[in-house]
Amino acid sequence: MLDLPLLFILISSALLVLAVLTSLIAFRIGAPLLLLFLGIGLLVGVDGLGLSFDNAPVAYFIGSVALAVILFDSGFNTRFETASRALWPSLTLATVGVLLTTALVGVVVHVLGGLSWRASLLLGAIVSSTDAAAVFFLLRVGGIKIRERVRATLEVESGSNDPMAVFLTATLVDMIVAGPEVGAPLAAFLEAFVRQIGFGAVAGIGGGWLIATTINRLRLEPGLYPAIVLGMALLMFALVSLSGGSGFLTVYLAGMMTGNLGRQGMPLLRRFQDGLTWLSQIGMFLILGLLATPSEFGKIWVQGIVVALFLMLVARPLAVWLCLLPYRFTREETAFISWVGLRGAVSILLAILPMMAAIPAGQAFFNIAFIVVLTSMMLQGWTIRPVAKKLGLVVPPDIGPVEKVELELPGRATHELVAYHIVEDSPVATGERIPRWARPSLIVREGRSMKPLEAGPPRVGDYVYIFTAPRYIRLLDRLFASAVALDETDRVYFGDFALDGKASMADIAHEYGVTLPEDPGDTTLADFLTREFGSDPRRGDRIVLGPIELIVRDIGDDDDIETVGLSLAPVEPTRRRLPMFWNIDEIEEGLRQRYARWKLWRMAAKAAKANATDSTNATGEAKDAPEPAKIEARQDA
Repeated sequence: MLDLPLLFILISSALLVLAVLTSLIAFRIGAPLLLLFLGIGLLVGVDGLGLSFDNAPVAYFIGSVALAVILFDSGFNTRFETASRALWPSLTLATVGVLLTTALVGVVVHVLGGLSWRASLLLGAIVSSTDAAAVFFLLRVGGIKIRERVRATLEVESGSNDPMAVFLTATLVDMIVAGPEVGAPLAAFLEAFVRQIGFGAVAGIGGGWLIATTINRLRLEPGLYPAIVLGMALLMFALVSLSGGSGFLTVYLAGMMTGNLGRQGMPLLRRFQDGLTWLSQIGMFLILGLLATPSEFGKIWVQGIVVALFLMLVARPLAVWLCLLPYRFTREETAFISWVGLRGAVSILLAILPMMAAIPAGQAFFNIAFIVVLTSMMLQGWTIRPVAKKLGLVVPPDIGPVEKVELELPGRATHELVAYHIVEDSPVATGERIPRWARPSLIVREGRSMKPLEAGPPRVGDYVYIFTAPRYIRLLDRLFASAVALDETDRVYFGDFALDGKASMADIAHEYGVTLPEDPGDTTLADFLTREFGSDPRRGDRIVLGPIELIVRDIGDDDDIETVGLSLAPVEPTRRRLPMFWNIDEIEEGLRQRYARWKLWRMAAKAAKANATDSTNATGEAKDAPEPAKIEARQDA
């Protein structure tokens, strides 16, 4: 007799091992890893190896739990500093951006597909949100380092826009099921929105504080901290969802509160969360791949690709541009944010809702959503790195340790074990004295582990291991780390010269012939750039001032600008600018220029009219005046 539970364990574990092993291939060829997991599900499904799975409610349940775990981890790894740096742009994209995307896709589907408005908007809502798992993987695990503000905006947006998409999809499904005779008063819609999003936000902040307080005060076995955190997170997700709130928003905010306020057991929690999130991502993508029936894609592939291309090339860019107008992102930054709008498992998961509600177009919507996700993963997921380089948003790597491990020592002392590889240009290799607080705990030389007294001063090729508090790592970098060699790309990015942030802005303006709108007085270069960029300048921020370009190179421990790069051939004017995505400053400047040209034109037109009037008057007087000969003739007569 066939043992179904054991068969289920056999199949699921085999798929899990296969997904993990094939990830090695994805890293080598640069394929989006989550696309690979989705492909494995399709490969072993009904149209592949023949494994049949068509239980939509079970798939939605597994996907919802996996998404809750992923969102909790997304918030857990988001620092308050990152969230505050991109709070308002991200919230605008996560709310207004999702609404605009839904409306734009809905209009196109209604006009081209002939569906009702509700059905068209439902499809738009299904594909309206970016996928947190895909975005976090590509930005954090994919090895791409981009400008801090852009990165923070994408991370926070991807983690916070799912609740809005879930709300819109569920609301539209309920409206379609209720029938056309049931209206949708705006007041009821807003009330539902405030109830779900507002209640979810309050519950997430309060619940996250409760989780952090619990793990900080309880004295548990180390292995129990991940268990209680996971249990409390899923408990809040279920309670808030049952109470009519947004459980997904709750777990995201709870994760952020826990990751920032928690102290007890945090290194273990981070490692546990990392592994559990990978498991959730693999499981969710595999189960959604199994649910799909690729043989049915042929009936709908044209519509799916049209929706995908419109979403990627029109709806998402237009929505992002309108949302980011007040926040003064550059054209390149806006273009990149619009391109990193990857659709993933969330869109497929939301497409299950119409199927569960027995909406006639439910299966077609699921297939279209699947095609949109595949297209997005292949086009956007494979091109994020080259697009970032083309737009000049890739930041050269910082100097830093080879490896960094967070440790929790008795007495709540949080330390990190950092390892440095000593190379020729390391300061300690050239004879720099090592302070007492920075002395290594272990030195590995030619494969031998040695005590510092036995090894003597570090040599080129050594690996040094140091236990230190996190606040000292920047200081250790300056002693043990290798300065990144300035290749041609770095010179283009950080300029040809490095200036001290304490240098006088007036002296720099005078030296390089820069005309400033007002006298800088005694303002330093660091203070001038901080004022220009706002209160939170980040590495890579840049500004063009006439013939030069200033770029933030190094940020100190107190977030003050320490060194500034200077380029005598600014990148921005010489590089071909994008003919779109003007920010608010450029629009204002363009309007001022147009107004100035219009005034000049008006003045020229008035001058021309006045000249024409004078000329006409002079000609008329000449015609009316009697000729001298005729006057003499009349006198003689």
